[in-house]
Amino acid sequence: MGKTYERIDGRLREFIEAQPMFFVATAPLAGDGTVNLSPKGLRGTLAVLDEHTVAYLDFAGSNAETIAHLRENGRVTLMWCAFDGPPNIVRVHGRGEPVFRDDPRWPDLLRHFDVDPTPHGLRAVIVVRAQLVRDTCGYAVPLMSYDADRDLHGRRFAREDDTSLSAYFAGKEHVARSIDGLPGLPLPLPPTPAR
Repeated sequence: MGKTYERIDGRLREFIEAQPMFFVATAPLAGDGTVNLSPKGLRGTLAVLDEHTVAYLDFAGSNAETIAHLRENGRVTLMWCAFDGPPNIVRVHGRGEPVFRDDPRWPDLLRHFDVDPTPHGLRAVIVVRAQLVRDTCGYAVPLMSYDADRDLHGRRFAREDDTSLSAYFAGKEHVARSIDGLPGLPLPLPPTPAR
């Protein structure tokens, strides 16, 4: 039986921060629009900002469906599963927004993450304000072992600078506009702020 929580703290926060991956679900307002579900990983790229807010780093390499949906309507669900240890699933349903490099909040948000985002083609910080926090048993989630993060993403995008990364995004079909034609990542990318 699932339980509802007022905030992300204590055991819930520890569980969320310990998981090596999580999933993000969004959808457009249109009833025939494309629902998006994305796996997210890489240690240090998710942060619990406070008892009601989580954020994660959004990198190059995929379409911009999440960004497009959040820009249109803000609805988002994050989900973490225990693939080892006691079974558990935690979902945060809320309102999210992409924060881009030219946003004045950018430098302060980056301080919450325990990873150098430079080699990964960072394009946004996704900030999610929880409206509903629930956990469920997770009895049907399989036991799996976490070996390590893949280094392929960092190696691939380490060779990009702001100009080449913008060109890379411009050449991708569903980055500036989503599969359903919604505005996605604003291009060209603003320059990376000095650190």
